Amino acid sequence: MRGIAAVPSYVVMQPTTLCNLDCAYCYLPFRSVDRRMPVAVAEAVAASVNQWAAGGRFSVVWHGGEPLAAGREHLAALLAPFGPDVEHHVQTNATLIDDAWCAFFAEHRVRVSVSVDGPRARNGERVTRGGRPAYDRIVAGVAALHRHGLPFSALAVVSRPEPGLATELYGYFLDLGCDVLGVNIEETEGVNTRTNARDEGAVTRFWAELVAAWRRDPRIHLREVEWSLRYAGAVLAGTADDLLPRSLDPIPTVGHDGSVVVLSPELAGFTDPRYGDFASGNVLTTPLRDILAGAAGTPWVDEFLTGVEACRASCAYFGFCGGGHAANRYFELGRFDGTETEHCRNSKIRLLEGVLEHARDHQ
Repeated sequence: MRGIAAVPSYVVMQPTTLCNLDCAYCYLPFRSVDRRMPVAVAEAVAASVNQWAAGGRFSVVWHGGEPLAAGREHLAALLAPFGPDVEHHVQTNATLIDDAWCAFFAEHRVRVSVSVDGPRARNGERVTRGGRPAYDRIVAGVAALHRHGLPFSALAVVSRPEPGLATELYGYFLDLGCDVLGVNIEETEGVNTRTNARDEGAVTRFWAELVAAWRRDPRIHLREVEWSLRYAGAVLAGTADDLLPRSLDPIPTVGHDGSVVVLSPELAGFTDPRYGDFASGNVLTTPLRDILAGAAGTPWVDEFLTGVEACRASCAYFGFCGGGHAANRYFELGRFDGTETEHCRNSKIRLLEGVLEHARDHQ
């Protein structure tokens, strides 16, 4: 896996910077301001995306802010330029979902992923702008999805791994009725400056416990665990080199104003004296295809690629993670050519160690 691929597997779009919640661990810098994406930006992106989608499966992920805060009429206008081969996904806090939004999702074939951190007691940091708990509004949105028979994924943030938590969370999401679950250990990035340094043993045990809970009732696709098991199986089969792509997915994030940041959506909206605004171009002046073709010439991107090679040379887990994420390096280390981060330890190294610990305990 070397360099950056010319064609991504998906594009992230920011229909608005606004979010109606004020979660304590959120990384977004402008979530209190409604800066909406003009339709001209969507049209410019679609010119490249429609060509890519004609050649195989391709996704557009609408990710804010809170994408639903853009409103149904405006979001429909942003979706309109994309062809029928494009899959649309929305990452939402679910608090705005009602029957009308469910009809919108069905009409436009939008796949929904809900951000929720588990039962009420685990959602204390997901609050409204007035500081009120958002949990009741989240479950009301999920109930609407169920009424309309719409499948959905879930994404949970874990801030404090502790004994019993993984079992509790997995049971909760079984009852919630999602079909896919992603679990993120809280990250230090963006405007969230809280430390993500965690006790190594506690995090490893959390992942091992989550594997055990999933194996007892594997009705949910568990993103991190299933990827870990695929990797472990490939190592045993001697095919691990075939698991990672040949080049890094550029993961272009198109901001509300058309600016394009590659590799890490979390960098969008930030500036740095050394690196500028991290953008590799703007779709209103340059086709997205051309921006990605020249992304490797962006100074911070070249620095990141140097860091990836340093990981390849120094880390036994490189085949599993492929060199980590640019935003984690920047926000934790202050630059892009460093190597191991707390995010690596929590969500890559200890994840894999947790899977192996479970396997050792049940062999």
